[in-house]
Amino acid sequence: MKAVVLVGGEGTRLRPLTLTIPKQMLPIGRRPMIERVLENLARHGIDEAVLSLGYRPDAFIEAYPDSRCAGVTLSYAVEAEPLDTAGAVRFAALDAGLDETFVVVNGDVITDLDVSELVDFHRDRAAGMTIALTPVDDPSAFGVVSTDESGRVVAFVEKPSADEAPSNLINAGTYVVEPSVLGRIPGGKRVSIERETFPALVAEGCLYALASEANWLDAGTPAAYLEANLGYVADPDGSCRLGDGAVVKESVVGSKVSFGPGSWVENSVLLNCASVGEGAEVCSSIVGPGATIGARSVVASLSVIGEGFAVEPGARLAGQRLPSTP
Repeated sequence: MKAVVLVGGEGTRLRPLTLTIPKQMLPIGRRPMIERVLENLARHGIDEAVLSLGYRPDAFIEAYPDSRCAGVTLSYAVEAEPLDTAGAVRFAALDAGLDETFVVVNGDVITDLDVSELVDFHRDRAAGMTIALTPVDDPSAFGVVSTDESGRVVAFVEKPSADEAPSNLINAGTYVVEPSVLGRIPGGKRVSIERETFPALVAEGCLYALASEANWLDAGTPAAYLEANLGYVADPDGSCRLGDGAVVKESVVGSKVSFGPGSWVENSVLLNCASVGEGAEVCSSIVGPGATIGARSVVASLSVIGEGFAVEPGARLAGQRLPSTP
């Protein structure tokens, strides 16, 4: 079976990390996010995937020169200009010549969803398209779905206020799609799957949804990206340097990271070649590749330090993003 993986966005919520690295190429537990996504697809018989690319496409193509990743054969569809979610699905599927039922996934969703169950549900109902749903405490930041007893979607509300949400079940970013749906998506312009395609399919009665209690995380924000990584806590590897008295606790550390004497790192992510100076502290934060945390400085409270940035010695950062971005 084949899949379209949406990885074309600029990842603005994760800036400044994504100023130089596409979001799905950022590591989760020392492996690129895209590999985590494709791994779960491969478990359910997905053997080919087309990556829908837009922002910094060369990063993906160069990372997988043999067009293989996590046991999945890759092809690439590069948008000349952003086409939004539905436009990207249409463009990638047509570019890859998909003419049978296929799966679509958002490339920043980390999940162990049973994709096989979703496909079977879709086929049993002869659906045009089927959405995976997941429950959340606060659905107001997501697309909220309500269904009838058969699983047919009766309402899709994008980012409703808390008192207007028809349920606590949200769009989990994995879909099963019939090729016939592509004909309902206009070509050559931006089209939102959430705001345009889903409501149109609801009106036609061919959109279904299935809720799941599978692990699910939208890793596109600093808090969620940190949470996703902390599921893979491990000691620094042999390429890292730890000065006398340096402490690294409950963190994920890339290769060739150096820790000065007396430094302290806890509940954080440090990407390749980062450096923590003597007596510096990094707590609940993300340090990009090659970034330098100056001696005796404190980086805390979900601060995000971009690639190559140097935090001055003695600085005190709490919840800051450096370099600052628009």
